[in-house]
Amino acid sequence: MNTPHAPQAPYSRRSQEIAPFHVMSLLARANALEQAGHDVIHLEIGEPDFTTAEPIIRAGQAALAAGHTRYTAARGLPALRQAIAGFYGQRYNLDIDPERILVTPGGSGALLLASSLLVDPNKHWLLADPGYPCNRHFLRLVEGAAQLVPVGPDSGYQLTPESIAANWNAASVGALVASPANPTGTTLDAGQLTGLSAALKERSGHLVVDEIYHGLTYGFDAPSVLEVDDEAFVLNSFSKYFGMTGWRLGWLVAPPRAVPELEKLAQNLYISAPSMAQHAALACFEPETIAIFEQRREQFRQRRDYLLPALRELGFRIDVEPQGAFYLYCDVSAFTDDAQAFCAHFLETEHVAFTPGLDFGNYRANQHVRIAYTQDVGRLQEAVKWIGRGLERWGRRAES
Repeated sequence: MNTPHAPQAPYSRRSQEIAPFHVMSLLARANALEQAGHDVIHLEIGEPDFTTAEPIIRAGQAALAAGHTRYTAARGLPALRQAIAGFYGQRYNLDIDPERILVTPGGSGALLLASSLLVDPNKHWLLADPGYPCNRHFLRLVEGAAQLVPVGPDSGYQLTPESIAANWNAASVGALVASPANPTGTTLDAGQLTGLSAALKERSGHLVVDEIYHGLTYGFDAPSVLEVDDEAFVLNSFSKYFGMTGWRLGWLVAPPRAVPELEKLAQNLYISAPSMAQHAALACFEPETIAIFEQRREQFRQRRDYLLPALRELGFRIDVEPQGAFYLYCDVSAFTDDAQAFCAHFLETEHVAFTPGLDFGNYRANQHVRIAYTQDVGRLQEAVKWIGRGLERWGRRAES
C-alpha cells in the first residue's frame, strides 16, 4: 500500500515574483535553429563576440600551472585591488584607496552586495524603465523592490533630479542609474551625475551607479560618478570592456565606512570571487592588453555607425544616438504593438535574433526591441538585408 505524502511546501514567493530573463528562451530557440542547420545571426545577447584577449588567457594558464586555485580573501586579491585602483588613476585621474574595492563574482556579485547592504525589506530604489532587468530582480531577492520610473528620449532614457523628486516617497532609500545604460546605450555627463548626487543627498538616499560599460563609449570617455561624489557606490565588471564574460569577475567601489559590512556579506554569500579569474585579470591593465581593448572599442564604434543609420532607413525609430555599450533600443511602433511576436517572426522566418522590450521593463515595452551590435560589420550587413526582407513579409502578414 502506498503511503500518502504530505503536500509539498510551495516555493518561495520571491522566486515566483522574479520574472524570467526572456532573452534566454529566445537564445535557446536560436540555438535550436542553428543545431537544425540554419544560419542564425545573433543580435540578442549582451556578450561581445571577441574571445578573451590573449594576454589574459596566458595569465590564467600561468595561474593554473602555479596552483593558484584556492580561495582568496573575500575582498579579492590585494594585487588586483591595487591594479583596479591604479586604473582609476590612469583613466579618471582619481586616487582611490584599494581598501575601498571589493572584487566580486561578476558585476552581479557587486549588485548583490550593494542591494543586500542598502535595501531593507519593503524599501526600494528608483530605477529607470527601461533598464537592465536583473537590477530589479536582485532588489526583490533581498525583499526590497524597484520603483520603476518611466523614461524616454527627452531625458536620454535616464533618471533626472526632477524625476527623483517626483517619485521619491517614504519607502525610497536610493536610486540606481547606469552610464552607459543597457538597453539604450545612453550616458550621464558630470553635470547630470552631480545633479543626481545632490538630489539623493538632499533626501539622505544612496546613489548607486552601474559603470559596467565604461570603456565602451565612442569619441569620449564617460566620467565616473566618483569624480563628483566620493560617497557613491560603483558597480563594474570585467565582462564588457575587458571581454571576460565567462570568467565571472567584477568589482564594487564603496565608501570606506561601508567596507567592513560588505566584506562580511561577501564572506557569507560567496566566500570569494574565482581565484584563477582574479590572477588572469591582472593582465587586463598591461599596456599591450589595453591596446587590444581599444582596438575592439573602435570596431564597436564602426558597427554602431553602420547599423544605426541602416536600421533607421528601414523604418526603425531610434530617437537617441547611443553613446556607449553595444545596443540600439529601437521603437518599432511603426510596425507593431507586439514586440514579442515581432521578434519571433524575425527569428523563425529570417533567422535574425534580437530582444523584445519586455525584458527591460514596462514602459512602452511592447513597442521596442533591443538590437546588439555584437557581430562584425559584414555580418551586420547580412542582418540588415535579412531584416529588410522580413519587414516585407511582416507587412504582407499584417495585410492578410
